[in-house]
Amino acid sequence: MCFDRMEFTRILRLHGLRPKNERRISMKKHPLLRTALLVMTAAALLCVSALAVEDGAPANSMYGTFWALVPPVIAITLALITKEAYSSLFIGIVVGALFAKGFSPIGALDMIVNDGLVAAISDNAGIFLFLVLLGIIVALVNAAGGSAAFGRWASKNIKTKVGASLATFVLGILIFIDDYFNCLTVGTVMRPVTDSHRISRPKLAYLIDATAAPVCMIAPISSWAAAVSSTAEGLDTGISGIQLFIKAIPYNLYSLLTFVFIIGLSMMQFDYGPMKDFERLARETGELGALKSEEDEKINPKGRVIDLLLPVAVLIICCTVGMIYVGGFFGVDAWGGTDCAGDFIGAFGNTDAFIGLPWGGIIALLFTVIYLLFRRVITFKDAMDCIPKGFNAMISPILILTLAVSLKATITSLGASVYVHDLMEGAASALYSMLPAVIFLVACVLAFASGTSWGTFGILIPIVTAIFPASSELLIIGISACCAGAVMGDHCSPISDTSIMASAGAQCNHLDHVATQLPYVLTVACVCVVGFIVAGFVQNVYITWAVSLALMLGVLFALRSIERKRALSREPIQ
Repeated sequence: MCFDRMEFTRILRLHGLRPKNERRISMKKHPLLRTALLVMTAAALLCVSALAVEDGAPANSMYGTFWALVPPVIAITLALITKEAYSSLFIGIVVGALFAKGFSPIGALDMIVNDGLVAAISDNAGIFLFLVLLGIIVALVNAAGGSAAFGRWASKNIKTKVGASLATFVLGILIFIDDYFNCLTVGTVMRPVTDSHRISRPKLAYLIDATAAPVCMIAPISSWAAAVSSTAEGLDTGISGIQLFIKAIPYNLYSLLTFVFIIGLSMMQFDYGPMKDFERLARETGELGALKSEEDEKINPKGRVIDLLLPVAVLIICCTVGMIYVGGFFGVDAWGGTDCAGDFIGAFGNTDAFIGLPWGGIIALLFTVIYLLFRRVITFKDAMDCIPKGFNAMISPILILTLAVSLKATITSLGASVYVHDLMEGAASALYSMLPAVIFLVACVLAFASGTSWGTFGILIPIVTAIFPASSELLIIGISACCAGAVMGDHCSPISDTSIMASAGAQCNHLDHVATQLPYVLTVACVCVVGFIVAGFVQNVYITWAVSLALMLGVLFALRSIERKRALSREPIQ
């Protein structure tokens, strides 16, 4: 068999990897990187050694302490330094397992395999199946020429880059049922549009990510609303969980200000941070930062716009029906209950997206195959060839998601929730009016470190309800701050499943997506901190929003002015 070294190198780069020789050269050229890695490794070993010999400390000596957050911090730091997600996540898992098992190698390995990787695969088999099904549908639509036809249509009807960005934003807002479904559907539909206007794939990934979890967090009919309301149900609030969720929507500054930020950034037509470099490269050279090269793919001339839109529409309808079916809308839910029969909102609150989405995905896949065969745009052999293509396209997000979920399991076993609970109780007495801002920051850090927003508000909502009286406006503000912080941390975390799905939807390198969107997320988060400080003191939604909106717009104009001055300073003198 002939070995093509160039092809091998291309495949490695496709998955965000580098050939061994390139990595060695990179390390030589960046002594700071090498030093940082050595320091981090040495520090980790010293910590392990010190704790392992500490007066015969028990295996759970780090339970409920700061050490519970060290494994995700190590994983995130390594990911940002090395630009390699797989090894970074695995090192975080190993460190967490060693912490949880008292540095016993056998116990740690058992935890990594059984409680980590195997449990992650089994618990998330439903979403993995949905990812594969969606990958196959995308491969079928591409083979039929539907994506190319939609791209041609979009290039004629969406005339500007601003229009393409706002169209992506609007579609993300409309698909509010589930964040996974949002990320992958919006990415599938809008890639041809944004590509035609030379919008980089990391920018597309940001637009997807910024309208996935944020819109789900303010939509009463969504899987996220169900999660929040079920967490708050039965707590001493005086109202039902769904009522508390709806009351908290106006104070959810991060979700709403993110929408303001996207519209402002798109209309003002500027970027900053690492995103600016990707956008400049896309604009000047056409290099979009895609995960895979699409130049070699043959375009089917028989494809029409309907070949993309109809399968996507069927997918949306089938997944929605699948979710309410699992939730018991049509009589009996997946667990044998009948409480939600005929109740649309209740069925959404009772559903399991990991069952409902594959349910709808299978029907949509069968429809797509039959429809495209009936249209005679592809052959049966071509349709079957799309099955391994679709699976291969989703291997990277499935692997990253598996490792991320395994890391979350180690954090849970180390009692991160206990540590956060104690931290919040200590702050409650001293910073009462400042508590909404404190809650927001704690939620941000916890969600960023753990990569889960659901787990974050699952930990913090009971604490918030215990701190504030049921009749207090601060209770509503505190719940909003908790939800807003959870979304913010989840939005920018490299180990967040939603961020991983956004990268998969945009078909870009995951760590490129994380690095480029981080400055944008932090910008909105800083405005939110000020907004929640104001909310804690005035306890009035209108004043809070007046201050927050004015500050957000002021920051956008200031950033644009700074970027313009930088651009002018770089222009050559005539």
